Amino acid sequence: MSDPATPRPATGRPPAGPRPPRRPRATALLAAALAAVTALPACAAPAASAHPAGARAAAPSLDGVWRTDGYGTLVTIKDGTLKTYETTAVSCLPGAVTGVRAGAPGADGTLRFTVPDSAPLTVAPAGAGRARMAFADNTGHHTLHRAGALPGRCGARPADDPRAVFDVFWQTYAENYPFFRAKGIDWNAVRERYRPRITAGTTDAELFAVLRAMIDPLHDAHTRVVAGPDRWFAGKRPGTVLPTPAFTARVDAALAANLGPHTVRRQWAQGKLSYADLPGQIGYFRVTQFAGYTEKGDYAGDVAELDRALDAIFTRARTQGPTALRGLVLDLRLNGGGSDALGLRIASRLTDRPYLAYRKRARNDPADARKFTAPEPVPVRPHRGPVYTGPLTVLTGRLTISAGEGFTQSLLGRSPAPTRIGENTQGVFSDVLERALPNGWHFGLPNEEFLTADGRTFDGPGIPPAVRTPVFTEAELSARRDTALSRARELLGRGGA
Repeated sequence: MSDPATPRPATGRPPAGPRPPRRPRATALLAAALAAVTALPACAAPAASAHPAGARAAAPSLDGVWRTDGYGTLVTIKDGTLKTYETTAVSCLPGAVTGVRAGAPGADGTLRFTVPDSAPLTVAPAGAGRARMAFADNTGHHTLHRAGALPGRCGARPADDPRAVFDVFWQTYAENYPFFRAKGIDWNAVRERYRPRITAGTTDAELFAVLRAMIDPLHDAHTRVVAGPDRWFAGKRPGTVLPTPAFTARVDAALAANLGPHTVRRQWAQGKLSYADLPGQIGYFRVTQFAGYTEKGDYAGDVAELDRALDAIFTRARTQGPTALRGLVLDLRLNGGGSDALGLRIASRLTDRPYLAYRKRARNDPADARKFTAPEPVPVRPHRGPVYTGPLTVLTGRLTISAGEGFTQSLLGRSPAPTRIGENTQGVFSDVLERALPNGWHFGLPNEEFLTADGRTFDGPGIPPAVRTPVFTEAELSARRDTALSRARELLGRGGA
């Protein structure tokens, strides 16, 4: 999701901070308007009449150059290697993703790639001149269109002049950021204000200060610029105080006091998942991140550890019969984000019927921020095993960020609907479009919207609670009080949320 508190892991939507070594929840992939779409090359499957009766047509080759619908990226596939290029109208830089083909192509031509320090990805044919690319740790797909050769500038050494750095940074936002109008920002005016300040002699400190000043007014936790481990900036909604170890310790103390002195809380995923049975057959499930569940930190390990925890929590005894839970408290108030796909795995344990989590779309017109890709439905599918379908309360606050918010949104269509308690979430949902600058710096920005069934988004203000309470305020922590948790237990104890 996701961001501000600490440098986030690259699985899914990571927290804002220095560029992680692994792909973030939102690594971007392929390119904006460059070459025209062409037909499949001669190696595509020949007509059926060219084969003897019963013969099987060859699967289409995916080798070549592709551009995405949105995302400003080009992808090349050649000799079993996939590479990405980050493009704008003024630039083409090598991308962060390099994949090596794993195994033979599928019967339909689908290719699977392993990516160092990231989740695997697949590219599958989707009709003449089209393909679909998907990361295992992400939701939805990127639509690819076959293109001509790579532009010449994609192989050229980029100029690291401060003016070139500024131009790539500004242009990337101009072509991909969807929320200028909602934020009340005239991005052209930002260029007119700051571009004259940049010269060939601008120092790194001066350049960083300008790039930071450009995006600070967006107050967007999915915007960031990283000039090194000790020089980085990430946005946040006004009033957001980032957690420190001391703050987290106070939160844990207040939580323990309100759960009760005899409550046993089991933990998994290096403490990022925890569960306790409370009096009155009420469960308490806390999720503080959707990534980094194992020492290795790989997505497959995250999935295995999450499933291990969910199998231990959602047993037949807790989901069926006289011992079943009468209510469940889901605590997301201190959630830094990660992989949306992991959130959907939890949502699948909370329903016995499929429903729409959200629809996902990306900005896809460099000149018009109102134009997007076709919204792709992202479903919640019930787990094949014990599931909890009873009353649910969800605790949220401004430190419910990114994938934590996507997970919250994925529960809105659940029946019975959950009761949200606490404060608005942070207000950032998009995957982070991770980009490089010509001087070796990195930055990120959102380029997507997550739509509800009726077409709304919560970007900016966040998802509001149905029951508003204080969340981790000084008064609450000083008194070791947890009003949100108390209200949740009260509602569930009365027989529903």
